[in-house]
Amino acid sequence: MILRAPAKINLGLDVLRKREDGYHEVKMVMQTVAMFDTVELTETRESGITLETNRSFLPVNENNLAYKAASLLMQEFGVTSGLHIRLQKFIPVAAGLAGGSSDAAAVLVGASRLFGLGLTPQDLMVRGKKIGADVPYCILGGTALAEGIGEILTPLPAMPDCSILLAKPSFSVSTKEIYTALRADELTDHPDIDGMIQALREGDLDGITSRCDNVLERVTAPRHPMIGQLEEEMRSFGAAVSIMSGSGPTVFGIFKDPDAALACKAALLERPGMGKVFAANPMAGRRF
Repeated sequence: MILRAPAKINLGLDVLRKREDGYHEVKMVMQTVAMFDTVELTETRESGITLETNRSFLPVNENNLAYKAASLLMQEFGVTSGLHIRLQKFIPVAAGLAGGSSDAAAVLVGASRLFGLGLTPQDLMVRGKKIGADVPYCILGGTALAEGIGEILTPLPAMPDCSILLAKPSFSVSTKEIYTALRADELTDHPDIDGMIQALREGDLDGITSRCDNVLERVTAPRHPMIGQLEEEMRSFGAAVSIMSGSGPTVFGIFKDPDAALACKAALLERPGMGKVFAANPMAGRRF
């Protein structure tokens, strides 16, 4: 069984407060984009889980979210046969794009099908929360409001058609470090998430892009000036907006003109310190 695990971006990311349990209360508009890892699942005669990947630096044990997702389901339902996971990574790692969470979501969906567990998406989302805060959204996909620690989800109308350019610098960022450094109680300027939701309901791309904002950028961007430089260059090529996704360092720009997005992609690939640059489109829903 072969499944595609798409990346996500945050059209809007607000942090409301730090909770007593150490997690942060968030309010985000999430969007799936057509950039994928590939997850291949094979049932084996020998019990246990094996995992192989095209990225030598990734763990192939319980420290990998895809492995953890398979283990969670197989232990709960007493699956006696084994599972081999072949993970082809194309989404950059530690990039603010939820690649690992999306891989875990694909494994949950695929393992349920492969072993005939009959779990609904809602069943899988409940289990996905145990793996990571982004996993339930990655099962849902499409355009959605995420609240709580990211697990309280409300589907939203699909984002209007556009071109999205994603640029991942050669360095990575620790989500934990960024959230630790954030002083949520000192934030005075918050994204207009409610206004963005209304713009989505009206199919108003300008209304959406004018409200794109990410409070985590207040922490990440000063540490990494390249983030601001990438945003400025995307805007110079005609991006309606350009902001950071998640805790970074990936920057995305939303373009009405796909040719302008491709011209910007070519220019960004020439920059020193550039990692990967992708042109993608928003997805209306998850497609495993």
